[in-house]
Amino acid sequence: MPATLDRGESLLPSEIMAAPAEIIKVGINGWGRIGRVAFRNSLSREDICIVAINHTCASIADIIHQILFDSTHGPLSRSVDVKPNAVFAVNENTLSVCGKLVHLTSERDPKFLDWTVSGAEYIIESTGKFTTTSLANLHIEHAGAKRVLISAPSKDAPTFVYGVNTSQYPISNPPSIVSCASCTTNCLAPLAKTLNEKFGIVQALMTTVHASTRSQPVLDGYSKRDRRAGRAVLGNVIPTTTGAAKAVSTVLPELSGKMTGISLRVPTNNVSLVDLTINLEHETSLVEILSQLEVASMGSLKGVLTVEHSELVSCDFQGNPHSCVVDAKACVELNPKFFKILAWYDNEWAYSSRLLDMLAMMAKVDRL
Repeated sequence: MPATLDRGESLLPSEIMAAPAEIIKVGINGWGRIGRVAFRNSLSREDICIVAINHTCASIADIIHQILFDSTHGPLSRSVDVKPNAVFAVNENTLSVCGKLVHLTSERDPKFLDWTVSGAEYIIESTGKFTTTSLANLHIEHAGAKRVLISAPSKDAPTFVYGVNTSQYPISNPPSIVSCASCTTNCLAPLAKTLNEKFGIVQALMTTVHASTRSQPVLDGYSKRDRRAGRAVLGNVIPTTTGAAKAVSTVLPELSGKMTGISLRVPTNNVSLVDLTINLEHETSLVEILSQLEVASMGSLKGVLTVEHSELVSCDFQGNPHSCVVDAKACVELNPKFFKILAWYDNEWAYSSRLLDMLAMMAKVDRL
């Protein structure tokens, strides 16, 4: 059995920060929502530097505009302290962002990329297209990358949810390609892990009330996914499928067959909610459940899970870096074994935070 990290070793972001001389050089393939938010998120970190972006924009001016302005997260100055003219073009293939150089390419096929030009060793694969090991491996085999982190569920890549099963990440022969699962799984998994360890989950149903995504049409159109997914995102609550609940069993095998769920797409542009209905093995109370979640938030899941006691709404969680924010005031108890637990998550900012944490952990292992 390959050696793995000690239990809990990978869970605290403060423990994975590399020294300035060991900055982790990262490339982004895919300049969509996750790619852009991960880039903005990285600017406030000292351990990670995005040195390359592979995009499909028409011009370098378009990329500069997208870095500076965002309809969801506001101007760049809202996320990081920036000086005037902090983002500018050095030449047609290079940007300067807050004093850091970023190499730009525009290739749709990873076989034609060369990450070595920028020195990028770790790649965030965020196009949503190269999600299998064979496709993601193009970054390694042809483009010179060292490791690839897929920002989506994968059918065959090892899956790690930061803080949940990262202690199982092998240090003797780490995988070259890893999936970080989905934003919803990143919210659900730490919650399910804690509840199962403390009280035992007999069965559970999950509904994610999910903000709209780029794949949804503004007006009625067509979707290969299902008929309802092709309906207009504006003015509709759209029931659809999600693999997030079943995916939890990938990182928590003990929950295999015990959990499933659906998604409700709602016409907001960010922040989603996990609604988890659970039947527990051991009798307890809502007060005790919240107490145990508080303990986890200060221990092994610090920075990943937290408990909020104020009466807030979705926009209040925008920019919150936690994967799972339990809404203490919204949770309910029917009897000592039957509960409904609600947890918020910024499906862009929190998820990109975990991507960066995962990259930092992978680099830490490589330097052992």
